[in-house]
Amino acid sequence: MQSLIHTPTSRLEDSLGFYKKLEFKVLSCDEGTFVTDGKAVILINPDRFARAGVKLYKNDWAKEMPKLKKLTAVHKTKNGFLLSDASGVWIYLEEGGLKLGHEPAREPFSVLGNYAGLSLESLDIERSVEVWKTLGFETTGSPGQGWAACKSEDGLTVNIMNPLMCPHLFFNPSMTYFNGKENNPKVIAKIRALGIPIVEGITHFNDRGIVDNVIIRDPGGYGFFIFND
Repeated sequence: MQSLIHTPTSRLEDSLGFYKKLEFKVLSCDEGTFVTDGKAVILINPDRFARAGVKLYKNDWAKEMPKLKKLTAVHKTKNGFLLSDASGVWIYLEEGGLKLGHEPAREPFSVLGNYAGLSLESLDIERSVEVWKTLGFETTGSPGQGWAACKSEDGLTVNIMNPLMCPHLFFNPSMTYFNGKENNPKVIAKIRALGIPIVEGITHFNDRGIVDNVIIRDPGGYGFFIFND
């Protein structure tokens, strides 16, 4: 299975400019516009019906369909299926492979630092976890603890949380970057220097009122948590 991030855009040049400014690299592919930070691969989709979510590629999804249809509504698309987990995040299931020619880098190279997967808030975390497990993701954590991480065979991690746990803006879905308490201020300084708008500067996690975590968004609305831990 191949997995990637799927972000919409109303102006492709605006989204490309955003990612290039953050030092993502554009991948050569005839099947769309893809960028990467060395770890995450993002498809920027200018189709007016596109929505923020995840795209998963596999030769055939027939085996998973019976259980998925018991967990959520499933819509047929031209090349596969469309569904969501209980968070409402769209999950595109594509039948067939993607000839992207991308190998993950040893270290991420974008301004944003260390990529740690997606973060979602779900009103029904148990059902969300069941959807991702049915799609072939391995799970750690426990819905009973209010948090679970689901990881695909190619390394995409989806972190799912109960509502009312995160004291800041939360865009479903959001990409998450963890840079440590010493390095994250440097990352935030670079983001500011590049003129990337900060949606929220978070001071909740320290007692000195210092902005030590920030949230940004791409032009299509995908969130980015730039956190110290």
